[in-house]
Order: sequence, then structure tokens, then C-alpha cells
Amino acid sequence: MNSKRAMAQLLKHLACAGVTHLPRVDLQKPTMIASRSKSPQASASSSAKSAPVTAYTSAPVSVATARNEARPAVSPVVKEMRRPPKVILSADDLQSANSNRPPLLPDVQEMMGRAFSEVQGKAEALSVLAKVVASCQRCSELCSTRTQTVFGVGKPNAKIMFIGEAPGADEDARGEPFVGPAGQLLDKIVEASQLKRKDLYICNILRCRPPGNRNPLPQEVSNCREFLDAQIHIVKPEYIVCWGTVAAQNLLNKTEAVGKLRGQFFDYHGIRVMCTYHPSYLLRNPAAKKQVWDDMKFFMQEFGVELT
Repeated sequence: MNSKRAMAQLLKHLACAGVTHLPRVDLQKPTMIASRSKSPQASASSSAKSAPVTAYTSAPVSVATARNEARPAVSPVVKEMRRPPKVILSADDLQSANSNRPPLLPDVQEMMGRAFSEVQGKAEALSVLAKVVASCQRCSELCSTRTQTVFGVGKPNAKIMFIGEAPGADEDARGEPFVGPAGQLLDKIVEASQLKRKDLYICNILRCRPPGNRNPLPQEVSNCREFLDAQIHIVKPEYIVCWGTVAAQNLLNKTEAVGKLRGQFFDYHGIRVMCTYHPSYLLRNPAAKKQVWDDMKFFMQEFGVELT
């Protein structure tokens, strides 16, 4: 029922009850219409709607005048809520992320200058790097809200590395990447692809959970990038799968969304990189599972495995 019809019915009920005058209502002039209020007006009719009264004067006003002057209420303008950063990075975002990287920490710089070939040496280097990450305080917001850092897990000399976006609540609680609902779906994809999780190395672009699972900020990516670079340098995989737009854009320095980067291999310092949708995206959009399965079939052809 529109406001004019509701007001007409209200005035009719009041007239039948013997009410001939109403107090004048001074409505504040809004600077911006946010939405129309539908607050119930105390009256004989529970279905009647009217504007909330903001001020009263003693001057009486007739029922006819009230009908002409009544207007739908306007709710106050609400301050815009903070929104998470956009997923698609611009060229300026990427340039900012690349140019604002802090200098390498001494331990990381030493690792980046070494060559790792033995499994034991790689495992020890990753252990040392994990301790460096655990003490990192570069991102004040992430440090103050995290339960613990989420470094990475898997085979130190894995042939395949998976890179995701950032830890979620489950990962923050356990200190291991991809263990929540998205991780359980990833496990099913891995198994169906005839791979084994224990043979992979899995990490993220960020090693701390962003509050509310928001998207990583460019500066946070910059602060954490040396740890990702060191993990790649130590493990030295032959293949990398980027799960989601955030991982693909930040690793490859691309501005396209992951949907535009699918179905092909990219070269990253001699490593072949494939991009596909993040498992969390599949939980929200189950129809995209077919596309991810097509990507995995394309990927496994590299190893002579035909998936059906």
C-alpha cells in the first residue's frame, strides 16, 4: 500500500472517531534520500503507516491540511560502511605493491643467496624461515588480530606448489593453509586429479588472516612477498597452481581476473604456472566446478595423466 492511500485511510479512521484536528508536524528537510521509512504510526489501524514525528508545535492543523502536508519519512543518511578492497588489482595497485616492498630481512637475504638441493637442507631452511615469519610485525592490523601465522606445509622438494590467497578462520586457528571448507574441497580436487596432498607444497600470498577475511591490501602483499619468494626459492617447484585472482595477479604481476588467465601456462622464472578459481569461490558458485575440473585436466596432461 502506498503512503498516500495509507494516510487517507488513517485520516478517515480518525474522522470517524471524532478527531478533527492534528498537531502540526515540522518535517526536517533531508539533504539526501537514503530510503523511505515504513515505521508503524500508533493509530486505530495497525496497517496504517506514517512518518515518525520529529517536532511538535501547539498550533492546531485541520485534517485536510494534515493530508496535504504529510510526507513519507526519510531515514537519516547512514555513513557508508567500510568495504573490503576490490579483488581486481589495477596497474597502480601492482606498481604500489612492487615499489613499496621493504628491504629483505637478513635471514631471508641469506637464504635467497644460497642454492638448495638436498631435501634435508630445504626442510631446515623452511623451518628457519617459518620462525622468521612467526615474529614478523610489519602489518600492525594483521599482527593484532591473528592467532598465529600460517606459513606453509608440504614436501620440501615438491614438484608442484599450490598458492592461495590468505588464511581464513580455520587456518588461523590451526596454523596450516587450506584446512577449512575450502581446503576440504581442495583435497577432493587433489584426489580426483590423482595427486596426493603430501606430495605438494601449499602456501598463500599472505601468512596472516586479514580481519573478516577481507582481500589482502597491496602493502600487506608487499610486506609478505619476500617470504613467498623465499619459499619458492627453497622448494624450487617445476609447477605452480595459483588458486584465485589474488594469487594469480600478485605472483604474475597481472591485472586480469583469473577467468581471463585460465587455460594456459605462464612462465615465472622458469616455473610453469597455471591459474584457476579458488575453492572458496566454488563453494559460492558450484557451477564453476566444471571449469576448475577442465583446468585440472589441462594441468595433468603435463604429466601424461588423462582425467575423465
